[in-house]
Amino acid sequence: MIYHMKAFKHIKHIAYAGMDGLILYFAGEIGPANQRIQQYMQAISYDKPDWLKSLIPSYDTLLVCFDCFKVDSHFVYQYLANLEIESSFTSDSSHHHIPVWYDCPQTSDFEQIKNQTGLEKNEVIELHTAYTLQVFAVGFAPGFAYMGELVDELVCPRLATPRKQVPQGAVAIAEKQAAIYPFSSPGGWNLIGLCPWYHNLSDPGDLPEFSVGDRVSFYSVNEKQYGEIVNDK
Repeated sequence: MIYHMKAFKHIKHIAYAGMDGLILYFAGEIGPANQRIQQYMQAISYDKPDWLKSLIPSYDTLLVCFDCFKVDSHFVYQYLANLEIESSFTSDSSHHHIPVWYDCPQTSDFEQIKNQTGLEKNEVIELHTAYTLQVFAVGFAPGFAYMGELVDELVCPRLATPRKQVPQGAVAIAEKQAAIYPFSSPGGWNLIGLCPWYHNLSDPGDLPEFSVGDRVSFYSVNEKQYGEIVNDK
């Protein structure tokens, strides 16, 4: 039976995801909405309901997967609607300090970024390294972390025509987001550098681990320092 699920608290909409999932859509701007997602995840994980299979967060949504042989969607809805959410939460997030070789010739879209933003290369690098970003979601490919939000000055659209191949470890920006391509793949983001952590990685198990809520800071290295980091891995 399909039940009508009214929105509640910080949730603006709830949708079914098959027989064993509910998607919670959170209200508000991306930053506050993502923080509320983490609050819900912490509260549910602390409670440890025996019907819970997994929690999958994104920018402003949380997918709650449950064991449909133990409970139904109406039960889970009632559980979520009555869940006590703390206004603050204890975060065990990590802070990643990520080296970037901004002068890599294979990852240089600075001219088209200038056409979109008016910023020179040195200004793009200065802004990209000046602020701490947050991991809002992990997806698209194993280890691909969506980080944000970039300052307004750096905002530029995705490429009109995506590349067929982006170099492994390419550091990129699009809209208000930043990311690193963990493996060579098609992609439509603007490339601004190369991260040595990903040099010749082939096993997804060796990828840097990013979790929703982690903080990220970028810093500049030259070609020699890039090679030294690669050799020290």
